[in-house]
Amino acid sequence: MNQEQHIQSVFYKQLEQARNAYVTRLNASIDCVRVLLRQGHSFRGHNESEDSLNSGNFLVQYQFLAAHNEVINAVTLGNAPHNCKLTSPDVQKDIVNACAIETINVIIKDVGDSLFSILVVESCDVSMKEQMSIVLRYVDNSGRVNERFIGIEHVTSTTALSFKAAIDNVFSRYNLSMSRLRGQGYDGASNMQGKFNGLKTLILNESPCAFYIHCFAHQLQLALVAVAKKNIPITNFFGVVGNVILSGRGLNQEMSLQRSSDTRWSSHYNSLVSLLAMFSSVVDVLAIIIEDESCSCDQRSDATNLLELIQRFDFAFNLQLMRSVLGISNELSKALQRKDQDIVNAMQLVRLCKRRLQIMRDEG
Repeated sequence: MNQEQHIQSVFYKQLEQARNAYVTRLNASIDCVRVLLRQGHSFRGHNESEDSLNSGNFLVQYQFLAAHNEVINAVTLGNAPHNCKLTSPDVQKDIVNACAIETINVIIKDVGDSLFSILVVESCDVSMKEQMSIVLRYVDNSGRVNERFIGIEHVTSTTALSFKAAIDNVFSRYNLSMSRLRGQGYDGASNMQGKFNGLKTLILNESPCAFYIHCFAHQLQLALVAVAKKNIPITNFFGVVGNVILSGRGLNQEMSLQRSSDTRWSSHYNSLVSLLAMFSSVVDVLAIIIEDESCSCDQRSDATNLLELIQRFDFAFNLQLMRSVLGISNELSKALQRKDQDIVNAMQLVRLCKRRLQIMRDEG
């Protein structure tokens, strides 16, 4: 007679309450994931147990959110069913993948039917698996040039055919047409820009309007490397500089010498400036290593050879010379990597750099 006490009404109320609690827990997990993704922070912790002092960014963020919201706190963590807390690593990965899919869908929708270019970089991950990063470059409806990263594709090999197959899979997945491709940019490796079998040629055969553009800064780097390799004293000089910077833990603990963390010669310029500013400290540390009997014979021998080399006149002369040369090319390299750079201005910068190097050679 009383419908509120009917068994079906009781079940419905319980199901509705459980459903609302599940949605609250899920939204809390999604909010934490979005914050961590936006800030580019890691998720997991080394010890995620309840008594851990640092259980990882995700759980700490989740606990903070629950502590400052009574509605969330009532149905999460300790108040949630043990099999439905929605905080496991698998749940985190699923939410991250969903965020990635939604983000890429927005990018593809923004590209629409407009023309676009692709930028591809190949590299190895920490597990030595070959992969390539793909970026779309396009102009939106407001006239702004956008570069959007759309994902990393693992490839079985570094051949041009393997890269082309991976790009075709990406285009098929996101419904992108090769006929709307108007530009392609890679590094200078033969498998990328080879005239007959390179990735550039394979795409041009399918889409003749997809012009290949070689990065200006990378061209500058290749030119500097080629010139340096033709001069044996300069080649030996950079070998000594590399050995000084990487001469052992003792050297790197005592001083903050800047390493060449990438292949651009601007990093070598920073290394030379750092080495020149702390030259006396370098000599002192090498001398300490030589006298330190706790160091191995190989370390002491290497330190002795390095100390003898860096105290020579030709090393000091080449250090000052390359600091000046790379100082000029470093300014050009930074200018060539500007987002608002155009090819006319780039050519003017190249001519200016050549004149400055010519003046320095004439004065020297």
